[in-house]
Amino acid sequence: MRIAITSNGPGEFAGWLRPLASALLRLAPDTELTLFFVPDDYATGQEPALARRMFPGAHVVAPSDYVRFALGGRLAGVPERADVVQYLGGDLMHAARVHRRLGGRARSYKFARKRLVRSFDRVYAVDAKNAREIEALGFAAERVERVGNLAVDGALGEAAGAFGTSAAGSELPPGTILVMPGTRRHEIDSGVPFFVQMAVRLRDRRPDLGVAFAISPFTSDDELSRALAGGGHPNVWGARGRVVQTGCGSGLLPESGGPPFPIVRDAMLHAPRARLVVTLPGTKCIELAALGVPTIVCVPLNAPEVVVINGPLQYLDRLPLVGTSLKRAMVVAVDARFPVTAQPNMDAGEMLMPELRGTLMPGAVAARVAAYADDGAALALASERLRALYADHVGAAERMARSLLAASA
Repeated sequence: MRIAITSNGPGEFAGWLRPLASALLRLAPDTELTLFFVPDDYATGQEPALARRMFPGAHVVAPSDYVRFALGGRLAGVPERADVVQYLGGDLMHAARVHRRLGGRARSYKFARKRLVRSFDRVYAVDAKNAREIEALGFAAERVERVGNLAVDGALGEAAGAFGTSAAGSELPPGTILVMPGTRRHEIDSGVPFFVQMAVRLRDRRPDLGVAFAISPFTSDDELSRALAGGGHPNVWGARGRVVQTGCGSGLLPESGGPPFPIVRDAMLHAPRARLVVTLPGTKCIELAALGVPTIVCVPLNAPEVVVINGPLQYLDRLPLVGTSLKRAMVVAVDARFPVTAQPNMDAGEMLMPELRGTLMPGAVAARVAAYADDGAALALASERLRALYADHVGAAERMARSLLAASA
């Protein structure tokens, strides 16, 4: 059985590819996996290396090699044919291109396009609403299979230590405030200094509340050091500092003084012990909801011109004179169109995860975090409602894996 998968950034790798590939290899260890990482502005560049460590038997194709393959070149280790090509992130055109090269069946997950109705024989849906959206594009109901949200299994697996890479001794005390600043370049460059300043203000206000940072394995200590050395974009009012080594691993030491804030790498392994998490929108919000972790979601628009967005408008700020102003206005306008930004809030139809949006000040965020941390009733209710929200999605990876293996037989 030969299965090729296309993917792109850290969220798709951790939330989608990781649980599905693990389920495939558990159910059919002889499955020959080829993982194509396609060019994408959301990617960190570290995804192929992590995939090789996690799935040493798979053929892993980096974005630069994928481009050669897409243009007709041959790559060592990549089979000439595949039984199934599965889309798990990036632009759908890449999955379609791999399918044209390798043949077999082409399948997608969550996303589809009208012009690809003939190319993809099946689309796996996250939920009933997603299934209806796919059918509206021209896919017959029998070609749409609802499996659930793969990110739920990704979170449960990491929480159970199935994908663990954390060093021994990095356990956090129960009740810690866990900060997850993101993985994209602008999130590291400006988000880390912003959240370190927030943590400093929170410690000044409430020294009894421990704070730690969950940094993605896609982000190196060198990247963190550069971000803290620069202090981030001037509009985020971030802290300067440096990365230091402690007896339990790395830590973020603010220039203003005080002990370093501990760093952990497997966020979902530690999140269930946290009093609450402070994070940005993204797949991580679904993962935290699946674990029942109360969460505050921050959407800082202090410097909207540096935000990464889909499509060619990402490069709008490169236009002379007016580019930065145009992109800033566009990002703010798009954000205003959405009542909520965290997926669990969208799915629930209510604010289960409090959202702080707009121009954010570190001190104001610290005050909101302290207030939420003290509201035991609100935290307990949020935990219960969040965990129930995705309960029926558990097992999505195995359901999808079994369907793929049946198609490969």
